[in-house]
Amino acid sequence: MLAQASAVVAAQGLVGGSVLQSGPLRVLAAFVTINTVMYSALALAKILPKLYPGGWFPSRNRRAEDRSIYPEGWDGER
Repeated sequence: MLAQASAVVAAQGLVGGSVLQSGPLRVLAAFVTINTVMYSALALAKILPKLYPGGWFPSRNRRAEDRSIYPEGWDGER
């Protein structure tokens, strides 16, 4: 927070306070803020494992019986 305040003071010294408070610059700052939040959320979503909400609830498309060629289970070796 202190670094941000010192950056604002430095920018006011270079450009002037009226330019920093202008409408177009505020719109640009809002766009940069929203863009940063969106890209942060996308980066976090890529890091986390995928979630499959369909597996959380039982569904009706499960088979009633096993259709394997080994219905009792396979006890052999590979």
